[in-house]
Amino acid sequence: MNRRLSLYARPAVPPGADPQPDKIPGGGKPIGLYLHVPFCDGKCPYCDFYSIRATEERMEEYTNRMVEQLGYAAKRIKRPADTLYFGGGTPSLLGEKRIIRIVEAARQGFGLEHAEITVEANPGEELSGLFREIRAAGVNRLSLGLQSAEDGELRLLGRRHTAQQAARCIGAAQKAGFENLSLDLMLAIQGQTEKSLRRSVEFCARAGAQHVSAYLLQVEPGTAYYKRKETLDLPDEEKAAALYLLACKELEENGFFQYEISNFARTGFESRHNLKYWHDEEYLGLGPAAHSFLNGKRFSWGKSIGAFQRGDPPVPEGDGGGFEEFAMLALRLTEGLTDARCLERFGQPVPRRLKDAARLYERGGLTVCGADGFRFTPKGFLVSDCLTAEILYAR
Repeated sequence: MNRRLSLYARPAVPPGADPQPDKIPGGGKPIGLYLHVPFCDGKCPYCDFYSIRATEERMEEYTNRMVEQLGYAAKRIKRPADTLYFGGGTPSLLGEKRIIRIVEAARQGFGLEHAEITVEANPGEELSGLFREIRAAGVNRLSLGLQSAEDGELRLLGRRHTAQQAARCIGAAQKAGFENLSLDLMLAIQGQTEKSLRRSVEFCARAGAQHVSAYLLQVEPGTAYYKRKETLDLPDEEKAAALYLLACKELEENGFFQYEISNFARTGFESRHNLKYWHDEEYLGLGPAAHSFLNGKRFSWGKSIGAFQRGDPPVPEGDGGGFEEFAMLALRLTEGLTDARCLERFGQPVPRRLKDAARLYERGGLTVCGADGFRFTPKGFLVSDCLTAEILYAR
């Protein structure tokens, strides 16, 4: 059997056994769709995502292949999708015609009834026409890579837009009818101060954003930043932590409530697609470097546009959806690990040993604990990797 077919197929059930579909992660619920669009007009020095230079020929070949893959996957999976996310790279480089063609292929194969459909874009481009066309085609959420509202910080990040251009781009999106707009901010970057961070947060609020993703800069191997990391004027760990906590405070004061380590939203505007990841629900990723979690299995596509164009199969990455994975993802959320979600998923509440372990960190302001579960505070999120391990593996 073709390996791709077997990856999309539900695991076999022994003869006479009860398949217990409600015990399979997702339980037949609508899935999410993530499409990785690897094209950029230049590589930002901090970026470690898979991306390549955009050409008309490459983008046309990619679109043809993506439409084909969506049709193929829909026939195998036979489940609807209620979120569609174009990530990148810079998906807006595809242009409105290609984006609309892909959206229509996804709609034909996966329904997309009442779906959240997100497209990422950079705010330095002239996108008013694209915004009008894709909004009319059903795209209802935009994610713009603002990163900062300070021109000096943007230059140090290697960004090719100014704050004024970003403001014009946001206005064009709103004029096109977008009411669900997310802006990215980067924290602990070169030149950033508490005052400049406050100005960037205030920019997001004044611009009318409904969602902000605020990420601490990570200098990743293989990036231009990494090659010259000794020359970067970055805040130390203590200052970076202070900037993160300030961002949490300022965003909340401006009406953006934290719901995940790095994500903040006005009420009702949380990213439905990303919540699928953090609730450990199922999604299909297509495109080079895209990851998937489907039918209890995780798999990914290679970081190669050529492999995607050839139709090379994804690489299996083992089982997913177990309790440990579920708990680690839940603890990224401000709702934390709760009895209600554990009972729904596993038929059992949060184990007592985990609740007891979490209470050890409450006095230090890292956790908030209750009878029905526990969660991390913003201070706890700063050490979430270590804190999660200490609690999950407590004996």
